[in-house]
Amino acid sequence: MQDWTDEYDVVVVGSGGGALTGAYTAAAQGLRTVVLEKTDLFGGTSSYSGASIWLPGTRVQERAGLADSTENARTYLRSLLGEAEADRQDAYVETAPTVVEFLEQDPNIDFEFRAFPDYFKAEGRLDTGRSINPLDLDPADIGDLADRVRPELDRDRTGQGHVPGALIGGRALIGRLLAAVAGTGNADLRTGIRFTGLVVEDGRVVGVTAEHDGRAQRIRATRGVLMAAGGIEGNADARADSGTPGRAEWSMGPIGANTGDAIAAGVAAGGATALLDEAWFCPGVEQPDGTAAFLVGIRGGIVVDANGERYLNESLPYDRFGRAMHAHNGSGAAVPSWMIFDSREGGGLPGISIPNTPPETHLEAGTWVRAGTLEELAAQAGLPADTLRATVERFNDYAKRGVDESFHRGEDPYDDFFCPPNGNPNKALTAIETGPFFAARIVLADLGGKGGLVTDVDGRVLRADGTAIDGLYAAGNTSASLSRQVYPGPGVPLGTAMVFAFRAAQHMAG
Repeated sequence: MQDWTDEYDVVVVGSGGGALTGAYTAAAQGLRTVVLEKTDLFGGTSSYSGASIWLPGTRVQERAGLADSTENARTYLRSLLGEAEADRQDAYVETAPTVVEFLEQDPNIDFEFRAFPDYFKAEGRLDTGRSINPLDLDPADIGDLADRVRPELDRDRTGQGHVPGALIGGRALIGRLLAAVAGTGNADLRTGIRFTGLVVEDGRVVGVTAEHDGRAQRIRATRGVLMAAGGIEGNADARADSGTPGRAEWSMGPIGANTGDAIAAGVAAGGATALLDEAWFCPGVEQPDGTAAFLVGIRGGIVVDANGERYLNESLPYDRFGRAMHAHNGSGAAVPSWMIFDSREGGGLPGISIPNTPPETHLEAGTWVRAGTLEELAAQAGLPADTLRATVERFNDYAKRGVDESFHRGEDPYDDFFCPPNGNPNKALTAIETGPFFAARIVLADLGGKGGLVTDVDGRVLRADGTAIDGLYAAGNTSASLSRQVYPGPGVPLGTAMVFAFRAAQHMAG
């Protein structure tokens, strides 16, 4: 017999897109549900995202006139992943239309298609992409809940609230899901409550332990516990133990969150893990405080290693960029790398940096350097001057001819997606010739860990022998990703989190 503080049908640990989808699915079907968020704001890393969601073959694509289907998406995943976890691949694409239809039945939730190319040239790919996005949200539409949504990354890290106006991207997704969960009348949304462990009886998870304002709590879960609270990305010790490339301070998650508590609790309950050395990688602009800014949408400049040489197509999708950086770093030459660019954009970075720290702040801190000539720039960045000049001259020749003979930049639809027309034969290639010149330090960052608890098609946590732990479910970055070492397209982390949290809640509902 347990001395319970509270009792619910379903306990959800975490409050990102996956967690709230699971909570809404359970609560909308009459199950008494509680969401436990250890910080004082809802949304986690999901709130920082652009909220592209890779949910293929849904009525949202149909409304947009997009030629997409479940079979086409299945073909694309198989071409990238082979038969690894084919049952979960199938469950993902086959359930996606149902998830979208179920969510859009709630008046708070609406999606639309926005073009963003899939990340690999493979059978089943859509060059326009197939991801969907939540509509922008007027904060007034959800009342006080808007103040409980985590702001965008740069404002959150500097202690500011939301930008005035509509909630967009991940904030719109979290705001809409929070309103939907609250609107069921069957859920409690709790912040500032730290999950500390699972309660197990006779091999079944029957509840959780938690702490709020220094007081211990024991919360019963009669149907089950869904853990969707991020991975180990914010835990330096766990990353070191697992061999995860990069550093905790370079990860894009909220500071102090995503420390692997849920994964550790799942392991203590007998759960198996996989892919803990993996992450959703990206290049990061090193910040003056030692953190990193997510770098995406590169439209100019080049990236060189410590030897002053290019080693990749700089316009690759961000995870592929990060993996190329890691693969090239065997000798330690690629982390950090340097992004070399000129003054065409007034000294600003020719790409999207989130957060976007002002150039002068970087220059004062030394994370960027500036010089009138490439030779002076090389001296300040510690690069061999002759090699850097030769690299830039070779690239400038490619830009004038429109062909990157070394790394084929601009040959894929993704490469020039962020590049405005510039009169060049290849708009992804722009010569570096307008001084002064800049070099920005680039590190190996990530959008979250990719490894975690091993789960089945219904999100049930599995033991090493393949049997399920009764009453325990995981989704999002708390679970090991079905995409393994591949990032197929924009919004796969959110899409898989939402689908498997939905399936977990459906399983708990019977």
